[in-house]
Amino acid sequence: MTTTDLAAMTGLELMRWVQTERPTDIPSIGRLLGMRFDEVEHGRVVISLDTRPDFANPLGTVHGGIAATLLDSAMGCAVHTTLPAGTGYTTLELKVNYIRAARTDGQILTATGTVIHAGRRTATAEGKVLDEQGKLIAHATTTCMILSHAG
Repeated sequence: MTTTDLAAMTGLELMRWVQTERPTDIPSIGRLLGMRFDEVEHGRVVISLDTRPDFANPLGTVHGGIAATLLDSAMGCAVHTTLPAGTGYTTLELKVNYIRAARTDGQILTATGTVIHAGRRTATAEGKVLDEQGKLIAHATTTCMILSHAG
């Protein structure tokens, strides 16, 4: 298990740590789906993954839940980059619009999450998932509740 004190890191420090260290000893949805943190900056995160046959819906294309999870992760992590150490968040609302199907044959899907508003109690963000050709697969908005952990 890692010896890094994650609770002492700001949200931006934590997201950059995840990006550079790629911890394999910490179970996560990112590890399960093979997500990569391509860009991490204050208020913006870019995450990508390679599709695979396990992501298929009954029609043989990428299940919408994969795109929703990718969006929830990118937008939530973008919100996290704005938070001080000892503060967390949780998704209150997620609204996803699906535009077109994605293939399950290893194509790269890239999600960008950008903070719209970061307040003391709530934050909002928007996100997009694009395929390798830059075509829009899905877009979304979220509202997150900020969880302050007073000592």
